[in-house]
Amino acid sequence: MNGKFKLTPLEKSWVLYDIGNSAFILMVSTLIPITFNALAGVAGVNEDLYLSYWGYAGSIATVLVALIGPICGTLADRNFKKPIFLLCALTGAAACALLGFVSHWLAFLGMFVLARVGYSSSIVFYDSMLPEISPGERMDKVSSSGYAYGYIGSVIPFVICLVLVLLHSSFGLSQSAAMSIAFGITAVWWVCCTIPLLRRYRQTAYVATEKSPLADTFRQLAKTLRDAKQEKHIFLYLIAFFFFIDGVYTIIDMATAYGTALGLDTTGLLLALLLTQVVAFPCAVIFGRLSARYDTGLLIKVCIGAYTAIAVFAVFLVSQWQFWLLATVVGMFQGGIQALSRSYLGKIIPPERSGEFFGLMDICGKGASFVGTTLVAVISQFTAGIRLNVFGLELQNESIAVASLTVLFAVGFVLFCRADKLNKARAN
Repeated sequence: MNGKFKLTPLEKSWVLYDIGNSAFILMVSTLIPITFNALAGVAGVNEDLYLSYWGYAGSIATVLVALIGPICGTLADRNFKKPIFLLCALTGAAACALLGFVSHWLAFLGMFVLARVGYSSSIVFYDSMLPEISPGERMDKVSSSGYAYGYIGSVIPFVICLVLVLLHSSFGLSQSAAMSIAFGITAVWWVCCTIPLLRRYRQTAYVATEKSPLADTFRQLAKTLRDAKQEKHIFLYLIAFFFFIDGVYTIIDMATAYGTALGLDTTGLLLALLLTQVVAFPCAVIFGRLSARYDTGLLIKVCIGAYTAIAVFAVFLVSQWQFWLLATVVGMFQGGIQALSRSYLGKIIPPERSGEFFGLMDICGKGASFVGTTLVAVISQFTAGIRLNVFGLELQNESIAVASLTVLFAVGFVLFCRADKLNKARAN
């Protein structure tokens, strides 16, 4: 960051949690799907169904989080944010560590779902802390810092894990033992990066509980849903977010599985996605700085347009160098669209009800991820064995499935333009 902008100790602790949980997400994008493919191969699962099963697991996790996220988010606004956040983070980290001890592909998917639910649920409360931690004028930069340092910080344990897995024989380890240690390292990193935030954060914005906290939670959740519909500028933004973040999360979650399905070299895929993290760090910082000079809505529109082009390019991906190029471009816009989307919502909602609205945002994000991963999984399964010749290139069924993401980006762009117009009118 520049000399005029410095993070406070509380903001640094908040950013540090992004560094911790991002290590798990990097594993989700790289080693975890490769481990699943290996376990499925040993069990004799049809190779054409790897991507489908992986997509279904991601979809189940997102549905579970979409169901429990808003309830827990509303309960958190009753001054329970910190303990529920801790429970979710520890559940995710514990399940991550246990992934290394599961040898059956179906049980592995089940443990992955638990880890993903713990991670995603913790993010609901983590995001909702932002309006309390940073005032409106700092929110874009702090949010961007979280993603930026999360990307580069997660590289540290990932490189250790990658060296351990790729050079396992040099350390006298079997590949499965190396993977177990890698999952353990990631879990420990996640927990250690959570401790400073737990020590410093105190919930300052909350709704007073009148009777039973749980009964009040459901009453307030119903009220929030009604209010969101009445507050058209918030409601339309959340619907737009549903569509455009769909493609973003699907690309992040299924990049390695997609490349593996296309027959690309596994080591090359891992290194390319490592490059994504490195590129994402300065680019997320840049987007945070740009938000001080340019309208946040405009920057989000640029990111959506870029991701639409990325999805189109991915359809015609057939070689390793193209995957490297794709990984680089994704890194340029990934942090920007996630950070600015988070801070954009934080600016248009009441801070004392941040848990509720970020819970609704999580419904949209996880619901979108469910639609995206399920859409890709279903199309991939039902087009298994089909090949299309387009512009002289033979496209596999996985490429046909990825093409569906372009429609979702387009719809998200149109809706966001309308929502942004309403928000500008309201601000003026």
